[in-house]
Amino acid sequence: MSRFHEVQFPPDIAYGAAGGPGYSTSVATTVAGYEKRNANWAMARGRWNVAHGLKTREQVANLIAFFRARKGRAYGFRFKDWTDFAAPAQLIGTGDGVTKTFALVKHYASGGITETRTITKPVAGTVKIYVNGTPQASGWSVNTATGVVTFTAAPAVGAVVTADFEFDVPARFDTDQMDITIETYELGRWGQIPIVEVRT
Repeated sequence: MSRFHEVQFPPDIAYGAAGGPGYSTSVATTVAGYEKRNANWAMARGRWNVAHGLKTREQVANLIAFFRARKGRAYGFRFKDWTDFAAPAQLIGTGDGVTKTFALVKHYASGGITETRTITKPVAGTVKIYVNGTPQASGWSVNTATGVVTFTAAPAVGAVVTADFEFDVPARFDTDQMDITIETYELGRWGQIPIVEVRT
């Protein structure tokens, strides 16, 4: 049985999230003050606290229902990171006349270094595909559960394949226990709502 539900965390609650991408780095410091750093993860992993997104009693009720349906940490879900959810003009591959499938990716470039992030949860209806800059109205499909684009016919040798799309992050709750406080009749508060990105 799948441990992931293809359902989006309420985006109006996610809008108030605090957090973002993080890494794991081991740092060893010598007695002279020099450092040796080892990057344990090749890719970032997002972590957020969405407690500040709760503004109404209705949102609290929706959150309780969502939490129960996911059974705490048991099932993953789609999460919209409002700080990073769009990917315009992304190079996803170059045709070789044979390959028909291409994974959606987003490139982050800074100071001559580029990190390429594989996108597995594109938002339905937002994906646009281009071959050599020409929009492709047909002849391809995208799996919104995996982020894989499949062409009916393989792009020609040397053809540049690019994409525009929006995406969600595969995530889960990082707690099995709700901690709701009812402050007024109209509003409750959950002190911490930790959400963490999951690898897929």
